[in-house]
Amino acid sequence: MDNEPGCPHVNSFKVDNWKQNLRVIYQCFVWSGSAETRKRKAKSCICHMCGAHLNRLHSCLYCVFFACFAKKHIHEHAKSKRHNLAIDLLYGGIYCFMCQDYIYDKDMEQIAKEEQRKAWKLQGIGEKYSTWEPTKRELELLRHNPKRRRITSNCTIGLRGLINLGNTCFMNCIVQALTHTPLLRDFFLSDRHKCEMQSNSCLVCEMSQLFQEFYSGHRSPHIPFRLLHLVWTHARHLAGYEQQDAHEFLIAALDVLHRHCKDDNGKKANNPNHCNCIIDQIFTGGLQSDVTCQVCHGVSTTIDPFWDISLDLPGSSTPFWPLSPGGDGSALNGESHTTGATTLTDCLRRFTRPEHLGSSAKIKCSGCHSYQESTKQLTMKKLPIVACFHLKRFEHSAKLRRKITTYVSFPLELDMTPFMASSKESRMNGQYQQTVDPFNNDNKYSLFAVVNHQGTLESGHYTTFIRQHKDQWFKCDDAIITKASIKDVLDSEGYLLFYHKQFLEYE
Repeated sequence: MDNEPGCPHVNSFKVDNWKQNLRVIYQCFVWSGSAETRKRKAKSCICHMCGAHLNRLHSCLYCVFFACFAKKHIHEHAKSKRHNLAIDLLYGGIYCFMCQDYIYDKDMEQIAKEEQRKAWKLQGIGEKYSTWEPTKRELELLRHNPKRRRITSNCTIGLRGLINLGNTCFMNCIVQALTHTPLLRDFFLSDRHKCEMQSNSCLVCEMSQLFQEFYSGHRSPHIPFRLLHLVWTHARHLAGYEQQDAHEFLIAALDVLHRHCKDDNGKKANNPNHCNCIIDQIFTGGLQSDVTCQVCHGVSTTIDPFWDISLDLPGSSTPFWPLSPGGDGSALNGESHTTGATTLTDCLRRFTRPEHLGSSAKIKCSGCHSYQESTKQLTMKKLPIVACFHLKRFEHSAKLRRKITTYVSFPLELDMTPFMASSKESRMNGQYQQTVDPFNNDNKYSLFAVVNHQGTLESGHYTTFIRQHKDQWFKCDDAIITKASIKDVLDSEGYLLFYHKQFLEYE
């Protein structure tokens, strides 16, 4: 990298005392090691055009001028003054307006690292956040192994069929969804699991091995016999060669993985509310339940962790309330009511609607100090990184056992904002307006896997659609993997829907 020609426009900056000038900018306006410089940065670093503190503030490298990148105020300055270089005041990256990109320069990078280390030392952080540098040993390995695996837009690495070991399609379809969960893949492929169990009984070790198999580049189908054995060992209710429920397997697998993971303190992760294992970091959300007394209107709130959300469907014995086509956010989530089909948004609206508990289910009100009728409403307090929606297609009751085949349309992109506890509070205060905010991506999700069930309750088969890269979809049918269109995915019946957050803010 050091030998490659970089941006040709940096030479115009590299005159006289440029190194000292760059150091001063990093010290005062980027890394700000002392409390005094942080205070100075907070006061002085505002856009000289609009007065904003945010919007990716940049500083011109040629003169003392701060302006925001998002509104292109720094671009206007660069054009009028012909000052081609500016520095990002949050991350320290240097942007060239001629190249229209952030640039790498060995000398500038060295100054940035030195000043960052000094600032961290002043803040008492030390080497806690030190950047990774390859060791001499690693550099030697790279020199001796010049061939790299190139990931192209039509690359099929990560796609691998799974042999059916006798009615194990329920397991294979969940394995396909998990191995294509981006953060889980990154965790396992970066060797983050440090096992303290006997390795031959740890499901996390087996999943780690499974990820290595999937991303090894081998094209022949994998035989997941060790995984099946461990599932039978740790989830006895799934043992045997009978067809099992894919949803039940997902929850059992997450539970065993969660139990076999360790949290940051090296303790066993027994409490799902206070666990920092990778499973909880990715899949755990918080479901808020508000029970409102019908007499004094006092509200009792509880928040419970969840790994998935089970949604009732029209056609089940549970009454599904009449829906007004196109109302309350179905258009917002890219779903259409033109065909009269029920949408995922409809199911979520039903899930989060207030429910009258009735006289047979009175709850003791802490305000009235007596048993009163009440309403209960569920909303999302905290959204997980991966949201899994379980469409309740299998109905088991005293009277009947059947499969519900009602078609439910689901979108490629989903906005969960209308179902948040904060949205409910805003509505109650009269402040909530359901508008599409293109800059607020916190609650927006993208579909990346769909598990389907074909057949009847007694005799059926599971398959999975998984997303490879941004817009390529494949159908995984045990050992056979075929290319699929987005239409194939969206027209499918849908049993388990996996959505990944579009925007992640790393702590």
